[in-house]
Amino acid sequence: MNPTPSTFSTVSRYAWFVLLLLAPVALLNYMDRQMMAAMKYSLMHDIAGLDSEAKWGLLPALFKWTYAILSPLGGYIADRFSKKRVITMSLLVWSAITWATGHAQTYEQLAWSRAIMGVSEAFYIPAALALIADFHTGPTRSRAVGIHQMAIYIGIIIGGFSGYVADAPSLGWRWAFDAAGIVGVIYAIPLFFLLKNAPRNESAAAEKKVSIGRAMGELLGNKYFIMMAVYFTLPGMAGWVIKDWMPAILKHEFDIGQGHAGVSAALYVNIASLVGAVLGGLIADRWMRRSNRSRIYTSAIGMCLIVPALFGVGNAWALIVAVAFLILFGVGWGFFDCNNMPILCQIIRPDLRATGYGILNMVGITLGGFADLGVGAMRDRNIPINIIFLTFALLCVLSAIIVMCIKPNEKLLK
Repeated sequence: MNPTPSTFSTVSRYAWFVLLLLAPVALLNYMDRQMMAAMKYSLMHDIAGLDSEAKWGLLPALFKWTYAILSPLGGYIADRFSKKRVITMSLLVWSAITWATGHAQTYEQLAWSRAIMGVSEAFYIPAALALIADFHTGPTRSRAVGIHQMAIYIGIIIGGFSGYVADAPSLGWRWAFDAAGIVGVIYAIPLFFLLKNAPRNESAAAEKKVSIGRAMGELLGNKYFIMMAVYFTLPGMAGWVIKDWMPAILKHEFDIGQGHAGVSAALYVNIASLVGAVLGGLIADRWMRRSNRSRIYTSAIGMCLIVPALFGVGNAWALIVAVAFLILFGVGWGFFDCNNMPILCQIIRPDLRATGYGILNMVGITLGGFADLGVGAMRDRNIPINIIFLTFALLCVLSAIIVMCIKPNEKLLK
């Protein structure tokens, strides 16, 4: 049955309320991750056995690999059962693990905490973005996803300041993990009662019963979905290196303090990403009136900004120059980030969105983990920074070519 005008109006208002509810979750999700990078030197000083760059690189890699392996399962469970319950339980579990991270004493304990964190967080992003897409159809979809991603960037910014917390004698890195974990556990309670799943029609309910094998087969048999997976992965590797390694790189290259490096690496690039996500979402949604490929074009424009930005960061001769190129990277990343789920919605049917995004996460984050590990190994071997970033820039050139080959399915356009 088609919704009445009053019903449509109510759902539309609640669609924006969903973003309001999910914003703190997205913020905590990425703040918890960024804190580790910003407080690297404090952890290396305090944690027994954490004594090399390669070992440090393994920590974010372990997070990413567990996160990646379970992302498709998390997406499938969200598609088949309840996105609301998946989101709430994910927040509750990862917040408890965040608290436990602050009590780690050895490298092995820290490694286990990052691996388990990956398990719990794997269930959030696919479910959250699919829920947003369920409530927001074509006219607002890119903007809605962009607003959600804004909260992610704010979380990264706040996490970047944790280097100062770690350096404060009265606080320290353990306090930061304790506080973040407790806040997340508390917020999970009202979230469970206020968040709702989107209403489904009868045909969607029937599609919901598809087996995981059939769902995977349908997705992997779609050539445009495969292209999307490659497109999502290549710049994602560079993005993870920026998030996980930039504080340490800036500290080393420009001889600045841990707090200064953490803020320089996280603040400006994520403010730029926030602006890029809003602008990119607005451009893509408005451009849809004239072209069904607008989201692809907008994302490709973002990639064209990311390529010179990576080259510039790798060859920066001063901190201000590195920050300027990080800002350019951030704008391009925002254009890219806010359009991934909207593009996915144009090539796969609605009840496979979370599963599909889970697969994108699996591929992208698995290789992102190897990128983190590889950068650690290269830095141990004194490979020049400009060579490292040039490699990732070339991967992004290939990515821009691939996304332009994706063709939206006319039956899925809204």
